[in-house]
Amino acid sequence: VVFLFVLAMGVRADQPVCASLVQLAGVKDSASQFNMYINGQFRPSTSERMQPVYAPFNGSKVYEVPACTQAEIDEAFESAKTAQKAWSRTPLWKRAELLKKAAAKMREHANEIAEVMMNEVAKPRKAALQEVLRTADIFEYTAEEGVRIAGSLLTSDSFPGEKRNKLALVSRVPLGVLVAIPPYNYPLNLAGSKVAPALMAGNALVMKPPSQGAVTGLVGVAAVFHLAGAPAGLLSVVTGKGAEIGDYITQHQHADIISFTGGSTGIRVARGAGMVPLQMELGGKDPAVVLPDADMELAAANIVKGAFSFSGQRCTGVKIVVVVEPEAMGSAPPLRPKGKESTLDRLLPLILKHTRALKAGHPAEEGVEITAVIDSKSADYIEGLVKDAVDKGASLLLPEGGFRREGNLIHPVVLTGIRAGMRLVYEEQFGPVRRRAPPYIYIYIYIY
Repeated sequence: VVFLFVLAMGVRADQPVCASLVQLAGVKDSASQFNMYINGQFRPSTSERMQPVYAPFNGSKVYEVPACTQAEIDEAFESAKTAQKAWSRTPLWKRAELLKKAAAKMREHANEIAEVMMNEVAKPRKAALQEVLRTADIFEYTAEEGVRIAGSLLTSDSFPGEKRNKLALVSRVPLGVLVAIPPYNYPLNLAGSKVAPALMAGNALVMKPPSQGAVTGLVGVAAVFHLAGAPAGLLSVVTGKGAEIGDYITQHQHADIISFTGGSTGIRVARGAGMVPLQMELGGKDPAVVLPDADMELAAANIVKGAFSFSGQRCTGVKIVVVVEPEAMGSAPPLRPKGKESTLDRLLPLILKHTRALKAGHPAEEGVEITAVIDSKSADYIEGLVKDAVDKGASLLLPEGGFRREGNLIHPVVLTGIRAGMRLVYEEQFGPVRRRAPPYIYIYIYIY
């Protein structure tokens, strides 16, 4: 059994870096080229093809990773299958020991891993460092809770008509080889929340990191476990374009379970997986509901934080705000006395205030909260949604002076007057935009 979870733990100060993580683990092959990690070794691909990784904030090529072959993927699965047999017999305390060692290595090299993440996905430096430390927390938490994995003992008289003369022992056992596919927006945290529980439960893994975030996977996952002493083959990290190797990985004969976090690609993964168990976290339109008696200042602050964190590129980010007016509560007498401000009138100015306070810029700048979205395709998509809404009658409240885009950096957007028929109503924005509909009893506010 594989158990998976995501935790938000306290952030601790990172320890000084004593040496380069990539040098210690032998990840780099040249100034910007990295090797994949298969069967306990960092090495280049026999394909001799490299996949570039571009910085979202200026479009420059920052890294290159191998485009691995199907034969190399086969090797990763074969070595995982072999390693898992021995790992499943490893005592729980020994599995926990590996996770704790990996967490220590992650803390030791937190700044270096955060720098890579900042370059690859334009995550603000402070947020990137917090993600590294939070992932180390997950490793340690999993190690502590994992030693208490327990089955159950049932008596036969819990079933109708049976006597109390039999015992049924339920034991938790590993599934085998897990395919882990984390997303670009949390390339380390959502990798760690797959890797750590799977290993603690006695499984092996083949991980395919996102194309934009691949080096974070190599440095932040493969390297730390390599230095922590993970058995060869227990964890492999293969790189390449999802369009080229994704189906081959998820439909591999040795894949016993798939853990995927992403968007609509998950539908393709599910269709091709057959009877293999799936753990999926996909996109959505996540709502926040504001009632008439809410603390409007508190609500506005948390709505803006939930909406614009990492420039809105979060599947769990606030994308819809449902503002409930007193008339909708069916109260007698009404919650809103005649002549008093509506819920929306009290909430919207506070949302605008907090949104204006957000700082946009380069992820390395101090205090920056809004950075470039992941690539030009994503930026074009977001701009298209905003343009569609404005063309169909929506009003742009922010940015003041009109839509503002600098390369892949989109400044926070607040729209009003959203109606059915606008793409923004139905499509997930995944960017720094927010909208609200006409002031009816229920108000829907979308956020980019």
